[in-house]
Amino acid sequence: MVMSDAFDGRLTFDPGSRVVQLPYINYLGELGTTFLNAYTNSPICCPSRAAMWSGQFVHLTQSWNNYKCLDSNATTWMDLLEKNGYQTHRIGKLDYTSGSHSVSNRVEAWTRGVKFLLSQEGRPVTELVGNTSTVRVMTKDWEATDSATQWVRDVAAMLHQPFALYLGLNLPHTYKTDSLGPTGGGSTFRTSPYWLRKVSIDLISAPKWLPMAAMHPVDYYSTVTKNCSGEFTQEEIRNIRAYYYAMCAEADAMLGQVLAALRSAGLLDDTVVMFTADHGDLAMEHRQYYKMSMFEGSAHVPLLIMGPGLASGLQSNQTVSLVDLYPTVLELAGIPAPGVLSGHSVLPLLARSGTRPPKLHPGWALSEYHGCNANASTYMLRTGPWKYIAYADGQSIPPQLFDLTLDKHELHNVVNKFPQIRASMEEQLRGIVAYPKVSQSVQLYNKRQFISWRKSLGSNYSQVIANLRWHVDWQRDATANEKAVDDWLNGP
Repeated sequence: MVMSDAFDGRLTFDPGSRVVQLPYINYLGELGTTFLNAYTNSPICCPSRAAMWSGQFVHLTQSWNNYKCLDSNATTWMDLLEKNGYQTHRIGKLDYTSGSHSVSNRVEAWTRGVKFLLSQEGRPVTELVGNTSTVRVMTKDWEATDSATQWVRDVAAMLHQPFALYLGLNLPHTYKTDSLGPTGGGSTFRTSPYWLRKVSIDLISAPKWLPMAAMHPVDYYSTVTKNCSGEFTQEEIRNIRAYYYAMCAEADAMLGQVLAALRSAGLLDDTVVMFTADHGDLAMEHRQYYKMSMFEGSAHVPLLIMGPGLASGLQSNQTVSLVDLYPTVLELAGIPAPGVLSGHSVLPLLARSGTRPPKLHPGWALSEYHGCNANASTYMLRTGPWKYIAYADGQSIPPQLFDLTLDKHELHNVVNKFPQIRASMEEQLRGIVAYPKVSQSVQLYNKRQFISWRKSLGSNYSQVIANLRWHVDWQRDATANEKAVDDWLNGP
């Protein structure tokens, strides 16, 4: 398994695949199956990966934000493979256990219910480095890829037992913006002329935006906190998108190096290969970049699977999500699944015609989000042409409904136009997760965590909170912002 970070799944099939050359992803698609409707279970790094590794929905593991995810001793599908005789190896970005990411990141998540609106991210920018010969821009990912391919050649090729290798990449996640200082986030789209040559610039157009006044309230909040409410030129927007696509091309090349290592070791024909990502990147769609949104650019992930005995050149319309990978891997290995999992194996969808008895996948995907840059817990149910998004307690914030067949850009919320669809999807969503109760639990967790953190700072609290990522906006009226926090803590 090669798992990328922030890779828009729509680039793995037509027409998205036209905009950037991704030869190794295309190779997987030609020899395996491409899922056209694969989704993250939470559009942010750690909770998404927690769902993939555990096979459990976010609300079941209480992976509320990038700081609160799985316990370090949680049983993953790779642990089960190892217990059943597999030689296993994990390299690169894992990021599914609690305790990581910045103080800013967790405080922003805890305080998302506070009645203020502060920019929390850096304005998205582009940076061109090197020249037309500069291949290795993201050196840390290349080092991990080198280690993975070396392991294939030196270890996997010599084994007399099955193996499982996981390579986690950071690309095409944005880079940290050094000019923002030590508390700054990642808002730099960085690449080299070498990778930009892989992008069809003429096919890039600036996405359509709703006026700020017409945005859904949670989308408005996200746009402001992501520092995207200001003016952007058409050239800026196109550059951000082009650089993002170039970063995807670099990640594709890393997948290619792994495939080449398997081939040279004589293992490719006997190995199941998966490529996926934790979430996507909006890359200026909906006047946002980054993730933390249920819009397609953020929530739609790549999923391609090839291997012996599996269908070739298949494009599956089945709606699936990352929790499906846990039972899929176990079924591939012939290992019984422990307990009840949130996902369902997609192996029957991959089997060559007539080789396996049919098993029904439910055909829907659940994604939920409880972290920073969104001021309410968010729940997305995707089934058929419909995407339904509910918020908080289901009453205080209006839901959204999009018909992705007719409205692929998600600019027309038709929730009031189709009351029966809304009622049906609301009922189905509540049958999967009692989301108002989950939202309430997250609110209580956020307050408790914030109170504990504030208490740990003592007299340093005012200085520390004023100098987190939102420091520019916070310090315009620090007294009012502290009062807003107090009002939130003392409120319902």
